[in-house]
Amino acid sequence: MEKQKARIAVLVSGGGTNLQAILDAQASSIITSGQVTLVISDRPGAYALRRAELAGVRAMEIDRKACGGAEAFEKQLVEALEENGTDVIVLAGFLSILSEAFTSRYPRRIINVHPSLIPSFCGAGYYGLRVHQAALDRGVRVTGATVHFVNEIPDGGEIIAQKAVEVQPGDTPEILQRRVMEQAEWIIVPQSVEKVCSDIISRKG
Repeated sequence: MEKQKARIAVLVSGGGTNLQAILDAQASSIITSGQVTLVISDRPGAYALRRAELAGVRAMEIDRKACGGAEAFEKQLVEALEENGTDVIVLAGFLSILSEAFTSRYPRRIINVHPSLIPSFCGAGYYGLRVHQAALDRGVRVTGATVHFVNEIPDGGEIIAQKAVEVQPGDTPEILQRRVMEQAEWIIVPQSVEKVCSDIISRKG
């Protein structure tokens, strides 16, 4: 009898490197308790959608700007997630801030990766290269990545996993971003997805 799997929806805005890490982890059986069944981009033409298509995963755009407001955007998002029978939502480089009305629908079922060791360099305004620039400006010797549950506070939910990465002399934000991805994000994101999916399946069972 085939093992029951949690249905995963990945929300993206850009290139989808963490989505690729999740898809690769499925292929290599690091993730066995979940299956990516839907990828949604809030920005038209995001390369992450191409990654989904290449993996045979349903991909769709819900253009936040075209929706004309957060409420209409989230309504479409919820409809797509419910139609998919989504168990777990992974924010993978997803730049839209979700409202409390949205996050409260899915308690302990939305996870996000942030490219620092929370509580450092996190919260509103800290995303992408800005996080790594802030770490370099502060002169920290160690940074890293954090996977956490999502609630109504940006980067404020319970931490699931963290991994530290050393800052090297001569680092630029771009170089540091790449090292944090390779040495932290692409490791702890799949591990965290597996853990959350496994917990959900066990509660269902």
